[in-house]
Amino acid sequence: MTSRQGSNGQEAQHGKSAGRVLRGILVALSFGLAAFSTQTVASGLVPRNLGPATGAMVTTAQNYAAGTIVIVSKDRTLDLVVSGNRAIRYRIGVGRDGFRWSGVVKVGHKAEWPDWRPPSEMRARAPDLPELVPAGPFNPLGARGIYLYRGNADTLYRIHGTNDQSTVGGFASSGCFRMSNADVIDLYSRVKVGATVIVK
Repeated sequence: MTSRQGSNGQEAQHGKSAGRVLRGILVALSFGLAAFSTQTVASGLVPRNLGPATGAMVTTAQNYAAGTIVIVSKDRTLDLVVSGNRAIRYRIGVGRDGFRWSGVVKVGHKAEWPDWRPPSEMRARAPDLPELVPAGPFNPLGARGIYLYRGNADTLYRIHGTNDQSTVGGFASSGCFRMSNADVIDLYSRVKVGATVIVK
């Protein structure tokens, strides 16, 4: 990566959203499925749908190879190049202040309904985070995870879905790129492992 403002790439809910999600996780783990099915649904944490589909065909200012992903953090957009200067553009959430970065990486791995293990740096900042959040409505990676690598090394940054749709389109993450679950499912079906990802 050529530039980076934050040291932690894994995604997490933060602020008020983090508190609500963490409380829900702890309630569910402490009191079992009954608590999950009543309190969490009543609180609105369980998503009712996959969120909006924002993908639209656009003409870009620069030509890239088909299959390339181009992310422009200041605009909160992710383009999947279809051919030359034609791309499908999606609305995304990006890193908040201190966590945005730029560079060229690759898609090293993809996963459907991934679980999430907060990295040690994030757990040091938020000691109440669990070691593992399984796939499901509390998982901050949402419906799909697209894992970004530099060479053979996992950067810990992801392009992923979210179950908190209000953060898509904002500066809300720890350096990962959030999409609606509908959008990330669409992108996941189109992008290949090994694809170049350019982050500006």
